[in-house]
Amino acid sequence: MPTRKIIRFAAVSAVVVILLILAAATLAQRSKPALSLWHTVNLKTEFDAKDATDGFGWNQYLETEDRLFRELDERVARVTDGVNPMWNRYAPGGANNPETFPRNWNRSYELAPPDPVGGALLIHGLTDSPYSLRRTAEILNGLGFHIVGLRLPGHGTTPSTLRRAEVEDWRAAVRIAYDHLVETVGDDTRIFVAGYSNGGALALDLALGTVAGDEVRTPDQIVLFSPAIGITRAAALARIHRLISWMPWFNKLGWGGIEPEYDPFKYTSFHNDAGYQTHVLTKSVRAGLAGIQGLESARRFPPVLTFMSLADATVLVEAVVDGLHDRLVDEDSELVIFDINRQAKMRGFFRTDPAKRLTSLTDRYSTPYRLTVIMNADETTGALEEWTRAAGATEAVVTPLELKWPRGFYSLSHVAVPFAPDDPIYGVLPNPDQRFGIQLGSLEPRGERGLLSVPADHFNRLRSNPFFPYIEQRLIDVARGTAEE
Repeated sequence: MPTRKIIRFAAVSAVVVILLILAAATLAQRSKPALSLWHTVNLKTEFDAKDATDGFGWNQYLETEDRLFRELDERVARVTDGVNPMWNRYAPGGANNPETFPRNWNRSYELAPPDPVGGALLIHGLTDSPYSLRRTAEILNGLGFHIVGLRLPGHGTTPSTLRRAEVEDWRAAVRIAYDHLVETVGDDTRIFVAGYSNGGALALDLALGTVAGDEVRTPDQIVLFSPAIGITRAAALARIHRLISWMPWFNKLGWGGIEPEYDPFKYTSFHNDAGYQTHVLTKSVRAGLAGIQGLESARRFPPVLTFMSLADATVLVEAVVDGLHDRLVDEDSELVIFDINRQAKMRGFFRTDPAKRLTSLTDRYSTPYRLTVIMNADETTGALEEWTRAAGATEAVVTPLELKWPRGFYSLSHVAVPFAPDDPIYGVLPNPDQRFGIQLGSLEPRGERGLLSVPADHFNRLRSNPFFPYIEQRLIDVARGTAEE
């Protein structure tokens, strides 16, 4: 074929491909719901890492946050998309508006005992708010710990604000909060850093920074809930939408989900750029953990206590094992995994069984950390037992627990792990003495498909942990320094 014809054929083919891409994008754009004000508003007063110049500390961060929430009140004051304002989190005076609650847990906060025995920095997850570790804060504060609950940039306000937040903004905010905590409690007390999901990656990122230099003390303990050490591969491609979403006609393509904002403390809509930032963060953390192997900094890295579900649609269990715990040298570290419900009557309903993930761990000769599995005593009962093997040991110890699977529950979920069953919003048995708007965890809507504006899986996904009493006791033991040797 002559060169001119080849060039012409290639040009025509390229045009056809572009037209097909634009046609597919147009269909995808039309299939998505309309964007609301909270998807498009640009809140200009949000913290940016460039703000953290000399002299910018915790008080300045809180002042910036005050201005941000005043701007939120001024610019997002009406429900305009036809959603029932009673349940919209931005509706003035609405039942789910967090400004009507006794405390707006979307905001950074401190819990200060008179004579702190230690300090704890709590870091929430992606699209979440400081509310997600509220129960952990109450437990540690009740034991005398000074609590700093950080609201990460991009969170607690509108989903649109999360589009502009980047890893460096989160890192800067974490460091400001941690420096404040260390200064507040002093050098003679124990310091914990706890992180949930994306916050878990940030907790590890902070610890990596402290062991690499002598500028600030290293935490004494890291506690992780469903930590984002490795997320699904799709996150690496989350920014591909930018090829065309910069055009106004395709502005909805960047959104992985456009949903009604009814949850007072968590965005239900999700912009893909936020997922990409988590990908950048987790990749950096895994590289950092790999980079300290064999160095003195690895020995200075604090013990890590991790709680996660074997069934996790967000975080890769293998990444938590290979990328984190297998790289730790402190024998006080522990990985606690909640297995799925293995009663025989449940087995036929599973599409896949993550059993191989579990046996790849339990069948190992030993692990350099304590491995604990919460599992069915046998397939005939929902009663649970604790299978635990100490670091370096070859034999496990099995202990019956006073816990059992509630009727109809088949697994935990990524989002359930840090929430108690009596959580007033996400609990299946919400505390009647605490009211934070609609009790989302206990909703059981029944009816015809396609009628609700909210996807049914929002209600079907377990939002609280029926075995949280086990986690609470483990937190108490670690905080008191009485954890099993």
